[in-house]
Amino acid sequence: MAILRNFSVRILRPVYQNYFSCSQCSRVRRFSSRSFDYDLVVIGGGSGGLACAKEAVGHGAKVAVLDFVKPSPRGTKWGLGGTCVNVGCIPKKLMHQASLLGEGIHEAQAYGWSVNPEQVAIDWAAVTEAVQNHIKSVNWVTRVDLRDKKVEYVNGLGYFRDPHNVVAVLKNGTERVLNAKHVVIAVGGRPRYPNIPGAIEYGITSDDIFSMPTAPGKTLVVGAGYIGLECAGFLKGFGYDATVMVRSIVLRGFDQQMADIVASAMAEKGIGFLFKTVPTSVEKTAEGRLLVKYRNSEGVEGSDVYDTVLFAIGRTALTEDLQLPSAGVKFNQDNKKVPVNEREETNVEGVYAVGDVIDGQPELTPVAILAGRLLARRIFGGGEDLMDYRDVATTVFTPLEYGCVGMSEEAAVQEFGEDNVEVFHAYYKPTEFFVPQKSVRYCYLKAVAHRDGDQKVLGLHYVGPVAGEVIQGFAAALKCGLTMKILMNTVGIHPTTAEEFTRLNITKRSGVDPTPASCCS
Repeated sequence: MAILRNFSVRILRPVYQNYFSCSQCSRVRRFSSRSFDYDLVVIGGGSGGLACAKEAVGHGAKVAVLDFVKPSPRGTKWGLGGTCVNVGCIPKKLMHQASLLGEGIHEAQAYGWSVNPEQVAIDWAAVTEAVQNHIKSVNWVTRVDLRDKKVEYVNGLGYFRDPHNVVAVLKNGTERVLNAKHVVIAVGGRPRYPNIPGAIEYGITSDDIFSMPTAPGKTLVVGAGYIGLECAGFLKGFGYDATVMVRSIVLRGFDQQMADIVASAMAEKGIGFLFKTVPTSVEKTAEGRLLVKYRNSEGVEGSDVYDTVLFAIGRTALTEDLQLPSAGVKFNQDNKKVPVNEREETNVEGVYAVGDVIDGQPELTPVAILAGRLLARRIFGGGEDLMDYRDVATTVFTPLEYGCVGMSEEAAVQEFGEDNVEVFHAYYKPTEFFVPQKSVRYCYLKAVAHRDGDQKVLGLHYVGPVAGEVIQGFAAALKCGLTMKILMNTVGIHPTTAEEFTRLNITKRSGVDPTPASCCS
């Protein structure tokens, strides 16, 4: 009888596991008892998709994640983890840090360190190797984490056969069908190339810059969004000649006064700008360099020779391979993005989207992560919290960083009217800039607020050192309803640059000079 009982337990256990969650929860599993093979299939192994998948598994769902990276036109490819880990936030921040360290070595001499500035030089091969080694370690940890959490990882390119059947095209060309009740589109996007001769053949994008086998040398960055400016910034910090080609304005979508300050600070460091200019062709010279021809808004043509041309003109959602019409999912024909409602639901029941693939929402990793988690909680955990896409803090990691949260001055004036908006602002002098006599000309911050009552803060903007660390805490305060009264009555930490927000008392409307007389004024 004992043998029979043990046999019965072994046979029945898989059946029970379809109905009950893990030992940490006695809740009945409702998800896998139906005719679907999976409760959730996520197409895309980036930050948002992985966050959604792991959260869903935590609520007892059976989940599979599909991820496949098509090589860039230059042949660059990478592992699991999406844009942020492989060719976005992480390598960008590491390169930025390497650039700041080089600047810090030069400043160390003023502080009494024995440094020979002539011996300070970047080793491109060494820095890219260090960055790529870190990325590969994250790729590995990500795969182990999925295995430990019982998320099935499928290294295949996914497309829809219908709303509940996703086909994975595997590396060997074979196809595997995954049947699921819920499908999340989290494929993100890839950089665009301009439609000009030689762009794809000779140009690179942010997909390639962090793993280039040879030093980029004299570089033209086409595009003045945050990716373009950040790349130009760390390249110049490494000692390479860098020029930014600007089609219209710098940092479109950001506060334009702050954007102009960022550009001016970069120009002061020797980064060139070609304003209101677009490239018309890229050709390879007999010496193996790149001849770029261009035209400005007045029709004046020009040209220059570079070693590298980096295009940072925007990104396109990776939805073409998904065969969305087969599932009936609507998408924006221009940018290929997917419209969703406030619950990240597409027009088709059971099909959702998170992250950069969503039409009209910020393309930021933390946004994708939180949206993915909240979506999984709503589907499998009984949650009802929605993603709040308003007042999302972000930082542009240019040589002098720019951090912001909330509304730009232009947006506030447009929504509430100039007479109903008050702007508090100040220039300031970071203490660490004094000894090496670094320029403080562009260290500036402002608070955009309602003019009446306690003056609720609508937006905070800061250009200066460690902008991301400064703005993060204030972002939480703004989400909690921060007012200028509260801000002015907050005691700052001295001497820090973050405390400058607590000392704001001069308005633009007053016309008073916002330049301080000293660090403590």
